[in-house]
Amino acid sequence: MNIVPKYIGCMAFALAMGAGVTAHAQSDSIVNVAFGTKPQEDVITATSSVNVADLMKKSYATSSLDGTLESLIGGYRGGSSVWGQDALILVDGMPREASDVLATEVESISILKDAAAVALYGSRGAKGVILITTKRGSNESMKIDFRANMGFDVPKSYPNYLDAASYMTLYNEACRNDGMSERYSQSDIYNSSISSNPYQYPNQKYYNGNYLRKFSNAYSAYGEVRGGNERTHYYLNLGLNYHDGLIKIGDHDKDNDLRLNVRGNVDMTITNWLKAYTNAAMLVQDNYTSRGDFWGMASGTWPNRFGVLLPVDLVDPNNAELQDMIASATLIDGRYLLGGTSSNATNAIADAYEAGYIKTKTRAFMFDLGLDFDLSSVLAGLSFKTVFGVDYRAIYSEGFKEDYAIYEPTWANVNGKPMIVNLVKHGNDTNSTNEYVGQATYLQNMMFRAQFDYNRVFGDLHQVDATLMGWGYQTQNSADANHDSSPIHATSNVNAGAQVSYNYDHRYYATVTGALVHSAKLAPGHRNAFSPAVSLGWRMGQEKFIQENAPWINEFKLTASAAKLHQDIDITDYYLYKGYYGFKGDTGGWWQWHDGTAGGNTTLPKRADNYDLTFITREEFRVGVDASIFDNMLSLNANYFIQDTKGGLTQGANSIFPNFMNKWDASFLPWLNYNNDRRHGIDFSLNAVKNVGDWELGLGFSGLYYTDKATQRDEMPAEPYLASVGQPLSVAMGYICEGFYQTQEEIDNRGVRQTFGGTLRPGDLRYKDVNGDGVVDSNDRVVLGRYTPTFSYGLNLSARWKNFTLFAYGTGQAGGIAFNNNSYYCNGGESKYSEMAWGRWTPETAATATAPRLTTGTTANNTQVSTFWKYSTNRFDIRRVQLTYDFPTSLFNGNKVLSGASVYLQGENLATISPNRKIMELSTAAPQTRFYNVGCKLSF
Repeated sequence: MNIVPKYIGCMAFALAMGAGVTAHAQSDSIVNVAFGTKPQEDVITATSSVNVADLMKKSYATSSLDGTLESLIGGYRGGSSVWGQDALILVDGMPREASDVLATEVESISILKDAAAVALYGSRGAKGVILITTKRGSNESMKIDFRANMGFDVPKSYPNYLDAASYMTLYNEACRNDGMSERYSQSDIYNSSISSNPYQYPNQKYYNGNYLRKFSNAYSAYGEVRGGNERTHYYLNLGLNYHDGLIKIGDHDKDNDLRLNVRGNVDMTITNWLKAYTNAAMLVQDNYTSRGDFWGMASGTWPNRFGVLLPVDLVDPNNAELQDMIASATLIDGRYLLGGTSSNATNAIADAYEAGYIKTKTRAFMFDLGLDFDLSSVLAGLSFKTVFGVDYRAIYSEGFKEDYAIYEPTWANVNGKPMIVNLVKHGNDTNSTNEYVGQATYLQNMMFRAQFDYNRVFGDLHQVDATLMGWGYQTQNSADANHDSSPIHATSNVNAGAQVSYNYDHRYYATVTGALVHSAKLAPGHRNAFSPAVSLGWRMGQEKFIQENAPWINEFKLTASAAKLHQDIDITDYYLYKGYYGFKGDTGGWWQWHDGTAGGNTTLPKRADNYDLTFITREEFRVGVDASIFDNMLSLNANYFIQDTKGGLTQGANSIFPNFMNKWDASFLPWLNYNNDRRHGIDFSLNAVKNVGDWELGLGFSGLYYTDKATQRDEMPAEPYLASVGQPLSVAMGYICEGFYQTQEEIDNRGVRQTFGGTLRPGDLRYKDVNGDGVVDSNDRVVLGRYTPTFSYGLNLSARWKNFTLFAYGTGQAGGIAFNNNSYYCNGGESKYSEMAWGRWTPETAATATAPRLTTGTTANNTQVSTFWKYSTNRFDIRRVQLTYDFPTSLFNGNKVLSGASVYLQGENLATISPNRKIMELSTAAPQTRFYNVGCKLSF
């Protein structure tokens, strides 16, 4: 695809705000902003920046978007979440995954939050932008840093499931509850309880040392080389990471993930008017995973279902047929057959031993090249910059798979000893020496941008900055899985923009921004839109009346911005503006005749045209404050924003068009811009620093209080309380639980029918008939809360005493809810019973029960989202504590090789403080872990 000319054709030229996207590493006072850099004091948008290179000196991390940022930047919730929305991530100005770059490679990270800050990025940046800038060399002799780490992950907890005897006892109770005969004999239960023969009466337990290690290991090593002279700067990073797994049986014992990162950044001064830079990075990652879902089996298979392994020495030695079967079978450790049943012909344990493995390989190459022209000889303050980048990524799997046989035993007592007297074989053992290539996924990402920048100061007081720029990128994915096709359309963004800024004496600021955005998802004539933004700022702290009357105020800056951005991110596909007809299969209809005994395919309308379908908009107003007092001992950054998202898509089936336009398999409904949302909130970062004797102390508190609601929806709710309008976007709707039904008489005489399936019996949950129509159904759901917390926050603490540095941070949230209405907490049906079954309802425990009755049938009635299962997700997590010791520099005086050294101890995910901690830490899949690490850094 000849993509570069296409982007050049969309490029605009410019007079600019400050520098364009620069390749040079920033100092503490320089902040990366949209297509440029600015001194911190001149930033008048909601932009926050962290110097990661400095942070790493006291808080080691592997991920570029490390959780520490949540404790430093208000409005950032981790990952790509900025002000509650999914932001665009740019690495050195190129759209990339944050996982493509490690923390050791990163110089700084800027979070662009408000609409004015991201306007120049067009449609794809309309929900926020995260700028990750990698390290660069400088004009200095060669420096080398080496860092090594050794750590281990320790599971926080495992699920607690019942043993076989307890499970069978309670399952029999479930049978009695349902009026059925008991499934398990008292003899089977007794023999299981005393472990008379664990192969004949299995009591399978998975969360123990037979299958799991106490911890998994992680190792990493990084080398950095940097330096340069007046004409060339260079930076090189080489990193290696290794992590193994917790499961130790079969091929799982070799589970591991190995990752190699290589990065090289070079800056060159070619002439006094031309500079260039190039960045190149390579990622090689190999993952080895055994076949079989161990965690799924551990949480889903009854403990008495079957014996996983059958010892061959318990097979009747006098039965020649059985001995011949053993001789031709694949034995585990030379002693065991694989056990199972006809309904369990495969299982995760057998898979680990015999089924094979999958090797997933990732190969990525990332490259970008930039040129910077100083055109001051043409016009003072004028420059031109252009950048081209291309990334390639391939992910493919190499698999090895063998089928295997399992054996279902028949046991008998022979001469007073248990013995296998018959074996039923299910499946066959196969042998193979061939690996095969499984799914292959390919990604190509290309980007081009160019801009003219103009930066002048007139009369020492009037600074004028301006930019006209063009930017475009395209990401193309393709996959070869079962020879299925790949998407035709790439993910693209093309836009041009202009920005003009003025400040007077670095006190009064005004910036006007405009971007021309383009979307091929819309119909011709509707594919372009203009996104304006304006920002204002006043550094009140620089006024004489402040400096003379309140000298303790170091900085006091007021900012405001307003913008209207256009985006197509939430337009989920191409050609939604165009109607179409279907004929066969899922797209067509079936016309019957001859009293329904005959029929044929027929053409049906599936969607109507709407060539007026247009962009979704973000309309926003923000005010902010930056302040510092008492010699910068206290500092505050805060922003209040109110944001309207307008024109969300709907087809109008509920309230806009009559219902005859959408009948059976036919639809005349078009896509429309109709739904509206409102978000508003306040973010803040409050920091305090103080030196007390030999102590250097720092404390930070950041957070985001955020609410949202639907302001317009295509809906006609059956009841007013069912309306989405006015409710949070993450609203939790559910039933009001009135407790347990206590007697059959109560069920029979209530006069209310619950519609969730199964036969109601004493011990089932009773729900409120909110609308009083005698039926409990979806129309009786009410608002129970919101899933997304309204308040998220972070705390960080640093204390340095002589050569010791202690750093800790934690994050918390409040205002959200969740529901634990899953099979672990509500046991029944054919699911595995957990410890929660002991709290089940029985006539004897009716007053103290904490869970519904047991049943062999459906638990649909009892697992509805309701107040019974509701819990608060309020929590505070101690995410990291690190103690670092920097060896005195005097130790290295005169040392021509080593110039510095430090060691550190670290713990991550150490504790959760919450009344519902056990619920939130429980995982029936791979467990949550605490991480402990020791590391060292050497400088040469």
